[in-house]
Amino acid sequence: MEPGNETGVSGFILLGLSREPGTQRLLFVVFLGLYVVTALGNLLIVLAVGSDPRLHSPMYFFLANLSFADVGLTSATVPKMLADLRTQSPTIPYAGCLAQLYFFMTFGALDDFLLATMAYDRFVAICHPLRYATAMSPWRCGLLLTVCWGLTSLAALVHTLLLSRLSFCADNPAIPHFFCDLAPLLPLSCSDPTLNWVMLLIVGTMVLVAPLGLILGSYARIVAAVLRVPSAGGKRRAFSTCGSHLAVVSLFYGTAVAVYLCPPSSRSAGKDRIAAVLYTAVTPLLNPFIYSLRNRDLHRALRRALWTQDRHCVLHRALRNRHLHQSLHWALQRAP
Repeated sequence: MEPGNETGVSGFILLGLSREPGTQRLLFVVFLGLYVVTALGNLLIVLAVGSDPRLHSPMYFFLANLSFADVGLTSATVPKMLADLRTQSPTIPYAGCLAQLYFFMTFGALDDFLLATMAYDRFVAICHPLRYATAMSPWRCGLLLTVCWGLTSLAALVHTLLLSRLSFCADNPAIPHFFCDLAPLLPLSCSDPTLNWVMLLIVGTMVLVAPLGLILGSYARIVAAVLRVPSAGGKRRAFSTCGSHLAVVSLFYGTAVAVYLCPPSSRSAGKDRIAAVLYTAVTPLLNPFIYSLRNRDLHRALRRALWTQDRHCVLHRALRNRHLHQSLHWALQRAP
């Protein structure tokens, strides 16, 4: 296309998951429910871990950060989709598209690194228990979290800046997706996106394949250690826990690798949207149940936190009513 035909894009049209009004209403109800449950479940984990000193350990520290990242990941995409389904105006400004891409990639990559860090934490705790206090000291946990945030923010910034240098041939081009993502955006560019595809492959390998290798290696060592446990009940509980964790990891990484590391010619827009639903809405919903459903420590901490909050509210209302009654009594005594 002639360079003179290129225009500065002011925004994009998000085609979403469906254009049928009846299907859109159903999708709005379903994703609203998913979003509320996801946000509530993950925020309750953050509340339980933050309010109970007995849960201030590396495992729960990283679990709380994973829950925060899950809330950020689903909040970067689902609310905009819900607004589009409700208002029937699926447009997003250019700056808003770049911002959505940045936060989506930041929290998505943070999920990758935190899952790997949690797997490493369990590996050290099970396979090297005598070194656990030193290997996972508060200082090292803080350093690991800082590295995770730094790498994910840098990776998202690189992709966002590289996308901002591309030009698009028409105003408000249509994106066959429900949020701004690199895979559907790059084919719409009139300029050469080769560098973007190369960086997507390089950074995607670092963000997806490297943490996945660490997770699989850690769990392989954990399984080998569990097999040496003489108790059949202990083996069954360990394999049940590891299996549920690996199921979520497989769902998250499998769909992400299929979207970002497979050649574009082997994918379709419909499959990419389905995969995106899995790692932006379904996986953040499953994490609170997988990591806390049978965790009695979290259950007790959450009950204590909610009971304390409720007790404080009742006490506050009682004191307020008491002061009100005293004020009225004082006023009536001094009335003429």
